[in-house]
Amino acid sequence: MHKQLEYDLANLPALLEKTRQTSETYLKEISRRAPATRYVPRKFLELSPQGLGAGRTLEAFLERYGDHMPASNGPRFWGLVTGGTTPAALIGDWLTSVYDLNLSHAANSAAPDIELEAITLLRELFGLPGDYSGTFVSGATMSNFAGIAIAREWIGQHYGKSVAVEGLHAIPPVKLISGEAHSSSYKALAMLGLGKGNLKTVPTVPGNREAVNVSELKKALEESNGAPCIVIANAGTVNSVDFDDIQSIVALKSEFNFWLHVDAAFGGFAACSPKFRHLLDGIEYADSITIDAHKWLNVPYDSAMLFTRHRDLQIAVFQNSGAYLGAIAEPVDFIHLAPENSRRLRALPAWFSLLAYGAEGYRDIVERNGEMAEKLGAKISTSAEFCLLAPVRMNVVCFTLNGSVDAERVKTFLQKLRDDGRVFMTPTTYKGTPGIRAAFSNWRTEEKDVEIAWQALMACL
Repeated sequence: MHKQLEYDLANLPALLEKTRQTSETYLKEISRRAPATRYVPRKFLELSPQGLGAGRTLEAFLERYGDHMPASNGPRFWGLVTGGTTPAALIGDWLTSVYDLNLSHAANSAAPDIELEAITLLRELFGLPGDYSGTFVSGATMSNFAGIAIAREWIGQHYGKSVAVEGLHAIPPVKLISGEAHSSSYKALAMLGLGKGNLKTVPTVPGNREAVNVSELKKALEESNGAPCIVIANAGTVNSVDFDDIQSIVALKSEFNFWLHVDAAFGGFAACSPKFRHLLDGIEYADSITIDAHKWLNVPYDSAMLFTRHRDLQIAVFQNSGAYLGAIAEPVDFIHLAPENSRRLRALPAWFSLLAYGAEGYRDIVERNGEMAEKLGAKISTSAEFCLLAPVRMNVVCFTLNGSVDAERVKTFLQKLRDDGRVFMTPTTYKGTPGIRAAFSNWRTEEKDVEIAWQALMACL
């Protein structure tokens, strides 16, 4: 054995203790650290012939990068829609690395029970019926990819074809329809060979809305002349957290032949709260659903789920053939249910957090984040320096600078805000106007953080 490996093995308890101390120091500082930092190019290190060993490498990391690591999992990282890591999820994630299981197969460890149990808990949290099966994937992009891939196979069935076997050339061009589809859906269409340009965007509800106009959606479906197609509905748009009227879209299934995929990456967590749950009415009739875990579930990157009522088609798409894999049997190997052949035990942090905090814990996170968004929105709506671009519907505040505003002015302001170090937000464009997004999804965020952020906003003008 290499001398450094042998030494580190013999001293592993001490190395882990040093790592624990390093982690504890960071977590104690998380509320004081900048949530984002400026990128500074560095001259890269050269590979050591003999290696430094784990202890000296940890010291080198702390010296080189430790003080520059941002608190993007802290209470005032309001860019994208990024959660943090609950204490229980952190325990689960550490153990995931300790066990280091490749969760491709289902019959060789207890790990499949953990994933299936976690999916069952999540299904209960979201109020989905028992005929939905679920699978962990890397994020919402891969979940949308998987859901639309299954839909593509469903369309092939209508023509007596398997797209997974014969390819897209075996069927007519696939039509896709949506109102405000997320960019990850467009990326999925590019990867699936369906083409970004084949997604027909229909108008949204008149007024300050991002929800699809169901009457316009019906017209688009009529133009399909009975051909099967795919509808991508939104449960929580990125700028204003608007929800499509899923129940009315589902009602169109009695007239038209379409697969309903609901992108509920973070909006799916509306199910946790009686205040927001009605926004998801009808979702239990969707064919596939995307929900992210490293958003409002507050587990570490990367993690998301795909739920579907068509596991047979899911297997048809993702089945991995190989003599060494054996025949498909129950429980189905996860290698046959998701894009990745090699996959870590993403379910364990979710399992820990779900059991630790339960339905009430997640109701608290969702509603508290909503309250904090409302408080920031109230400050903006009465200020002379900023103005809201959209109503605060749930957990995202979409606003801009007052006066003459363009993308460059917004960019300059946000760079100054980032460098101030108290809060981080990201730019957007809402109905043609350059703006700013503050997305609340971290379990740590409290009213004091809104006050700190407001002071930073005013100071950076």
